[in-house]
Amino acid sequence: MTGLKPGELTVLDGSPPCQGFSTAGKRNMDDDRNQLFREYVRLLRGLQPKAFIMENVSGLVKGKMKLIFADIMRELKASGYKVSCRLLNAMYFQVPQSRQRMIFVGMRSDLESEPSHPQAKAKPITFTEATRDAWVEACDLPFNAETETARVMRRARAGEQDPKHFSTFKLWADRPANTLRKDFLGYFHYWHPAYFRPLNLIEWKRLGSFPDAYLLTEKKSGCQQIGNSVPPLFMRAIAEHVRTLVD
Repeated sequence: MTGLKPGELTVLDGSPPCQGFSTAGKRNMDDDRNQLFREYVRLLRGLQPKAFIMENVSGLVKGKMKLIFADIMRELKASGYKVSCRLLNAMYFQVPQSRQRMIFVGMRSDLESEPSHPQAKAKPITFTEATRDAWVEACDLPFNAETETARVMRRARAGEQDPKHFSTFKLWADRPANTLRKDFLGYFHYWHPAYFRPLNLIEWKRLGSFPDAYLLTEKKSGCQQIGNSVPPLFMRAIAEHVRTLVD
């Protein structure tokens, strides 16, 4: 489809679906999505780029999923690549969010360069540092109305646990944000550390290292997009490092 001949591509970057491996999910070994890395391998073998980058969740090297991790490493190396894999945290790459991800870097075996990973760039950025001058939009959630959102937030403020929304929590002001997850509750899963309100979309963007002006869809879907993403500043650090390997 691209018209590329084998070896013409410099870098192949991709993130096979991670839901089957994530510790936030059921971690079912028979989940069909666990085998979609083979489609990445198929592209890798067909394109034969100089280098590749593959990203996935930390759950890939925890418990029973280690068997699939070993299978992935075996297939990547059998594709003609020297491969290195490390667990990196985005909060050491100017992203104000603690987000651990497995980063695979591969260099084609006929090249002299060895695969490696970027070193930490900076100390973690706290929630307050990241959002201090953020524009605060008018909150569109009717807290005083009898809505499900209002009920959940009132119970949490009173110190009561809501059995349906047990993972709703308030972030810390003096720490990076927790891993921003894509899930149904979206933007009111995470509350501001100082105010009785959920995070607004600008704050989500800051914590995900997106520019304030970056265009997303409506609020809930926008938060889901950020929760699904590899933070841009994290990916930039990885890409800049891999560029030095292929130059």
